[in-house]
Amino acid sequence: MVTADGKDGTGEHHRYVVLGAGPAGLQLGCFLTAAGADHVVLEREDAPGGFFRRYPRHRRLISLNKVHTIEEDPEIRLRWDWNSLLSPTARPLFPDYSGDWFPHADTMTAYLEDFQRAHVPHVRFGADVTEIRRDGGGFRLTTADGRLFTCDCLIVATGWGGPYVPAVKGIEYAQGYESAPLDPEAYRGKRVLIIGKGNSAFETATPLLDHAALVHLASPHPTRLAWHSKHPGDVRGQYGALLDSYWFKTLHGVLECEIDEIRPAGDAYRVDITYTLAEGERESLEYDTVIRCTGFRMDDTPFGEDCRPELVASGRFPATGPDWQSANVDGLYFAGTLAQARDTKHAASPFIDGFRYNLRTLARLLAERYDGRPLEYAVVDAGPDRLADTMLDRVNWSSALWTQFEYLVDVFVLDTADGRVLVRHYEDLPEDYAVARFGDREHFYTLGLRWGRQEHADIFAIRRSPVPERAHESAFLHPVIRRYRHGEIAAERHLLEDLRAQWRRPDRHVEPLRAFLRER
Repeated sequence: MVTADGKDGTGEHHRYVVLGAGPAGLQLGCFLTAAGADHVVLEREDAPGGFFRRYPRHRRLISLNKVHTIEEDPEIRLRWDWNSLLSPTARPLFPDYSGDWFPHADTMTAYLEDFQRAHVPHVRFGADVTEIRRDGGGFRLTTADGRLFTCDCLIVATGWGGPYVPAVKGIEYAQGYESAPLDPEAYRGKRVLIIGKGNSAFETATPLLDHAALVHLASPHPTRLAWHSKHPGDVRGQYGALLDSYWFKTLHGVLECEIDEIRPAGDAYRVDITYTLAEGERESLEYDTVIRCTGFRMDDTPFGEDCRPELVASGRFPATGPDWQSANVDGLYFAGTLAQARDTKHAASPFIDGFRYNLRTLARLLAERYDGRPLEYAVVDAGPDRLADTMLDRVNWSSALWTQFEYLVDVFVLDTADGRVLVRHYEDLPEDYAVARFGDREHFYTLGLRWGRQEHADIFAIRRSPVPERAHESAFLHPVIRRYRHGEIAAERHLLEDLRAQWRRPDRHVEPLRAFLRER
């Protein structure tokens, strides 16, 4: 007999268990609730969004909150709303909570609490899962207080489990990002080394610029700036002050080096480094404080050996297939920031504005596998002109294709029935998943948005050739249509970039796309 508290020995069984009630867990829980799926969300804390109660340490998010736009369509407005979750009622929305471009993290926790109350009723707070084991073809989860839950499908949406600590000799002498003092006065007149060159490192360093004697940021690789990489997780423009101070010779700086050893030297620390861009030059530097800002990792300790997921990226997050399922454990899926292995440092999968769409697709794939609901599609006109209109309507409207550029695509599969050509239109699929699923078909198209990949010496002085024949040279985000034959790219058409992201000009967009589709 199943009991509500799961303590009768047999436990509480559900088709789906979602682990974690952060943004990803709530988003998936909302989709499962709307679909009437049998599920429960387990959260160890007493409220949703625990990560945002602690991080970022200086309490300003880097996710943009563009409240004022020239668009009225709610779908298009989501392109610039990086913090709202999706729901059947399209409420609540994050911009109703804050007008700040970079919102305060406390606003996020308030928003998530309201979203959970409105859309995700099946959350068990205070359910600290300490052990996960196989149970037949499913899973058995045990909590710290002895409750037992079983499920056919487990989706882990726990987010980061703790800091990633690199294997550096003497790293124990470094303070962690998670615990370093926040008051800049603690660093007045001191020499500070920050290990890492990501956003948490720059977040930590920026308040110290007018207090510390010198601040160095160190990692083996050059700083990745978001305006170069187009990845929202790379270093953002608001942290440019430290880079300014480096080139203006204020003694603050960024170092490309390996940290060989950290050791005490009286009241300071001696740090031995090897420069990675200076032919192996070595140096020994002295600092008063060393701070580790090297990111986070997944906590895989609850998993038993019979279902321990394979990890990648130095153990930071799990290896997954194109459907976000564990690469080595059947029935185990990942959601949210943990599910970024397929597009690491590329699209927006680690962030709300990206994974909200990934999870909408995941919910459909789970319903197909476990609930027998075929993956949704629409039959559209196969004529080249009408098909082009359908594609342009989607790319001009979809916020999923916009935020998940070069990752999620619409798929148009050509089939023949009774001598007629039919086109089945699937929305928002990972392109690698689409290739795996439809690779045996003779002919299908993908539609997505892509950045130009040409290298430019100065990204603010890019010369353009605004003619359709050179659309493949577009530097900004623009539509790309690919024709696949038996899983291989047979042809590709770029459409010219547009300042306002409106791809409807007859000469630049409509006719070039129609001509491409006629070639089949």
